[in-house]
Amino acid sequence: MKWLILAAALVAAPVQAQKTEKAIFAAGCFWCTEAAFEEVPGVISAVSGYTGGTLKNPSYEQVSTGHTGHAEAVEVTFDPAKVSYEKLLDVFWVNHDPTVNNRQFCDSGSQYRPAIFYLSDEQKKAAEASKAKYEKLKTFKQPLLTEITKAGAFYPAEDYHQDYYKKNPLQYKFYVTGCGRYARLDGLWGDLRGKH
Repeated sequence: MKWLILAAALVAAPVQAQKTEKAIFAAGCFWCTEAAFEEVPGVISAVSGYTGGTLKNPSYEQVSTGHTGHAEAVEVTFDPAKVSYEKLLDVFWVNHDPTVNNRQFCDSGSQYRPAIFYLSDEQKKAAEASKAKYEKLKTFKQPLLTEITKAGAFYPAEDYHQDYYKKNPLQYKFYVTGCGRYARLDGLWGDLRGKH
């Protein structure tokens, strides 16, 4: 009888919802940014999309003209009990080239600008502190040009862009190799890339 009471109590016990937070980063091509964040323990999802512009519900074709003001970005949903926002900032810095505006690797235009789009005052402070930290840690002479700006609406990209690196591994490898993305990142950040 006791086990019946215990089983009933367990069934009736409320399931505690997992607390999650969001972060938005732009680091050039969102396929590559998504791939970098999905590897991080504690990240629940990374969704490719568009933010920072004025047009509502933009399409890839519209954003790719560079006239909507949007950046290709990734919205990261994470469990703060498993990974901190500060750790995500570390991953962000070593996965983009902060020495240029309006381009990343072989992609050029304002839609490829690197940026941290903060969602709260706490994220803004953390982003500014992180930028200051990496200004000191960097292994190159150029200043960090990456913008830190308040997030606006985030619009998920079309389905064919989501998890592109998983759905199209050969095309993805050809793209990142042809663009020299990882060679440039290793040249910029050196050993710091291996730590994050």
